[in-house]
Amino acid sequence: MLHATTPPGQKRAAFRAGLASGKLLRFPGAFSPLSAMLIARHGFEGVYVSGAVIAADLGLPDIGLTTLAEVAGRAQQIARVTDLPALVDADTGFGEPMNVARTVQVLEDAGVAGLHIEDQVNPKRCGHLDGKDVTDPGTVVRRIKAAVAARRDPAFVIAARTDAAAVHGIADAIDRAKAYADAGADLIFPEAMAGEADIERFRTALDVPILANMTEFGKSRLLDVKTLENLGVNVVIYPVTLLRLAMGAADAGLAEIAGRGTQERLLDKMQHRRDLYDLLDYQAYNAFDTSIYNFEL
Repeated sequence: MLHATTPPGQKRAAFRAGLASGKLLRFPGAFSPLSAMLIARHGFEGVYVSGAVIAADLGLPDIGLTTLAEVAGRAQQIARVTDLPALVDADTGFGEPMNVARTVQVLEDAGVAGLHIEDQVNPKRCGHLDGKDVTDPGTVVRRIKAAVAARRDPAFVIAARTDAAAVHGIADAIDRAKAYADAGADLIFPEAMAGEADIERFRTALDVPILANMTEFGKSRLLDVKTLENLGVNVVIYPVTLLRLAMGAADAGLAEIAGRGTQERLLDKMQHRRDLYDLLDYQAYNAFDTSIYNFEL
């Protein structure tokens, strides 16, 4: 009721333990606090907060237009309602090393379990679009070192994303990943892997945990959980899946209402009021309220 009961430190410790377990951690992307509650109900190991989703929800393209305040605000709302660890997309860290240091501390204060920063240049773009570019590895190494130095909770996970595979090839991306791990990154996120062979090359080359991005309609082939486990992937994210499902259903529903003048035929596609109230734990709020306001003047 009101918020999750697990303190942020315990969520971070759970994330760390999961990364060390050798098991695959599944982090669907939450587009709202309510969707994060649904993710938890279905037994996933964590929640992902996508920069692309935050931008889209604000009516913006994913080209680096969102601010640290906007990302931290949404991340805090999501982290507040779930006992699962939340991993947040922090784009390029919102600036140079000092900005990255502040980003880490602001997101720590938001209660999330970790963040990732990437090696694209600004203005950045979605990792599955053509025309992106990456900065020099030294710049990113300095950002990662700043992030590591700035964190106050040593369990807070700092991940490094490299977009270099699509720009300079897999070999360069692996070299960058090694440098980022040496700088202190706890988790490596190789973006826009074409398929199993690309992921396998990263797994073979790195001793740190790796993350796979199973986003739809992009450059990566969608791999199932068993395949990812066999490849040695530690974390899989589904960043935009829930938003796409929700927007697809909303678009179809609005078309139905516009065309027929009623939502009558859509009822069996909706979350029922009773299911929403159950997810929100309405009964607990009612009991809490009654226990306090139990007198009349």
